[in-house]
Amino acid sequence: MTIKETHEALVKEFESFDNWDDRYAHIIKLGRELPEFPDEYRTDKNKIDGCQSQVWMNASIENSLLKIEADSDAMIVKGLIGILLKAYSGFMPADILSSPPDFIKQIGIDNHLSPTRKNGLGAMLKQIQMYALAFKALAK
Repeated sequence: MTIKETHEALVKEFESFDNWDDRYAHIIKLGRELPEFPDEYRTDKNKIDGCQSQVWMNASIENSLLKIEADSDAMIVKGLIGILLKAYSGFMPADILSSPPDFIKQIGIDNHLSPTRKNGLGAMLKQIQMYALAFKALAK
């Protein structure tokens, strides 16, 4: 599946819910399904600035694909991480850089978050872009 197809699938996934209570429940479920985040990555270096809650993110390259791991101490934020990992982890850095996060607006998440959570989401997206940029540069 391409990154564009993955983003479209995420939009369809959220369209299947009738209301925002169900969508929030699904976001929390995505957070609960996240793999265990290694303790050695819970460092200040991996902490995302701009988030109201604590968020840690780490990335590596495996077979030319960006692998992103992340965690938070807040359930909604963990769910947002789950969405972002589905959207971006496992793709080539160049594909990530050429794929704007339009799916977030299509899902409507940005309209249903507090301003501080929206800032945190933006900070996480920016970090993913920075990882993609850094690993793309290293591949040259």
